[in-house]
Amino acid sequence: MTKSILITGASGNLGSAVTRLLQRDGYHILAIARDNAGIENIEVASVDLTDEAAVQTYIQSITTNEMDLQAAILLVGGFALGDLHQTDAASLEKMYRLNFTTSYFVVRALLPYFEQRGRGQFILIGSRAGFQAKDAMPAVAYGLSKSLVMYLAELINTYGQEKGISASVVVPSTIDTPQNRSAMPHADPSKWVSPETVAESIRFLLTDAGQQLREPVLKVYNKA
Repeated sequence: MTKSILITGASGNLGSAVTRLLQRDGYHILAIARDNAGIENIEVASVDLTDEAAVQTYIQSITTNEMDLQAAILLVGGFALGDLHQTDAASLEKMYRLNFTTSYFVVRALLPYFEQRGRGQFILIGSRAGFQAKDAMPAVAYGLSKSLVMYLAELINTYGQEKGISASVVVPSTIDTPQNRSAMPHADPSKWVSPETVAESIRFLLTDAGQQLREPVLKVYNKA
């Protein structure tokens, strides 16, 4: 039976790099994305990950006896600027829903399947702003939402310790994307990390050696 991996945000800059890499490794990819831009020969599902019922329905449809789902790589998220004075309830809610809720609903829906199998792996995307206040100061809502992602990984690891279920967090610095180059034209992108580099870190976590790590937080910073 071919090993399967669920990837959310599969057609984004990072998502497409992860998807292409793992597809070359022979994994069967279950992709959630708005469209199939940047990824080929993969069936893409469009699921509103902020809708708990929609997530539950989708996860139930893919967790069958014929499916050997090994891991979920949760890449959906968003970013917004705003300091303490600028961050209102709407800003908090938007970042909370994009960065935390989208991951939490998938985790909650997948846990029974992983428990039944006796193993399963979650890989989440963190941020410096999620654990360093100075990095969150210009983007408070974003930082707070990412801090919840970090804590969610701790909760999964505590709950899954005796169940073969684990969570890892990959924390990139600035990712070298066309959007970031456009937004920061005076920055030095050679100090950033490429989507492919972050994808390789995620790939390592899926290996036998990577799965032996306990509660890993991989800081993929380069020189940024």
